[in-house]
Amino acid sequence: MMPESRLTEPDLAFIKELRGAGGETLKKCFQCATCSVICSLSPDHKPFPRKEMILASWGQKEKLVNDPDIWLCYQCNDCSTYCPRGARPGDVLAAIRSHIYRRFSFPSFMGEALASPKALPFLLLVPAIILILCIIAFAPRTASGEMLFLQGQATDFNIFLPHSSVDALFVFGNILIFVFAIVGFVRFWKSLQQRGEESRVSFLRALWATIREIIYHSRFRKCDANYPRSIAHMLVLFGFVGAMITTGAVFLFIFAPHYLRLLGLESLHPFFELPIDLPNPVKILGGLSGLAILVGCGILLYRRWTKKDKIGASGYVDQLFLYMLFGAGLTGLLSWLSRLTEISTLAYAIYFIHLVFVFFLLWYMPYSKFAHMIYRTLALVYARSTGRVEG
Repeated sequence: MMPESRLTEPDLAFIKELRGAGGETLKKCFQCATCSVICSLSPDHKPFPRKEMILASWGQKEKLVNDPDIWLCYQCNDCSTYCPRGARPGDVLAAIRSHIYRRFSFPSFMGEALASPKALPFLLLVPAIILILCIIAFAPRTASGEMLFLQGQATDFNIFLPHSSVDALFVFGNILIFVFAIVGFVRFWKSLQQRGEESRVSFLRALWATIREIIYHSRFRKCDANYPRSIAHMLVLFGFVGAMITTGAVFLFIFAPHYLRLLGLESLHPFFELPIDLPNPVKILGGLSGLAILVGCGILLYRRWTKKDKIGASGYVDQLFLYMLFGAGLTGLLSWLSRLTEISTLAYAIYFIHLVFVFFLLWYMPYSKFAHMIYRTLALVYARSTGRVEG
């Protein structure tokens, strides 16, 4: 009996997209399987990235977007280091992941915008304009109508851009973005489930194992050729977590009691007052978190500039995320330092830029490299639940 023949139609637009997103070496692959053999993370059964390279070469987009193995790769580039043809499989898989951000994004035009350098000025203008409007509308004024912060008094970010305005943008903006993000993540999860693989481990058990792996970076640290990247990645991850805890602590211990008092709960008082300075534990955590982000991002950016052959080419989406995160960390620390100098104009300018970076990262999270935290987590949970990954 002759095997059933199938007609394969390459998606040429998809191939072109991958090559433009950092996978330009894709067609150099001649399926020698060195990448799958050398990868310490590749399972013995149907190892990657060899099969992903052939699927990408033939433009098989639909078979790649729901392939969890795309996310088992951490782009350590062990495979690219040892590839005899210079095909750089790690870069190709990174380009596929960038496509996935756009594929499942909602609304879809935002995914396209975050992937286009031409759209960057407009994307930056959105948070900048919103913040300017908040300053115009809510900044305290004198009896004559002049903005109070223009009088050159002691630097106070609350009279420049009231914290209540920032809180409102943070809370309501993030709620809206969270709803949009959920749509994309659910789409991705349903795409994974379309593979029809039997679940062997419960979702919660797989999720807990995945969270532990992310915390310890246990799989990431198995990569040999690019081990320093895992250290930098941990600094960025824990620096971001620390920054979020700092923000949450300020809201919980200062702003929440203040807003509740406005509702008539007079017995509530803030646990401490603004501005927060050393040696307050919240300031210490915030400072250390900012330094961790700066050092981690600095290492990643430096290695991309100086060790491109070993690190791998970074597509626009990857680079944009790193620069924005580095900018947020740098301007956050400079905002504090410039406030201490009592040079109000400088402090307000840096603080404004800092908020633009922060809201850029948060509001565009579902469409940028930032979203890889959720996409990778979901893919790893799926891989564990189906037995693709042990543990």
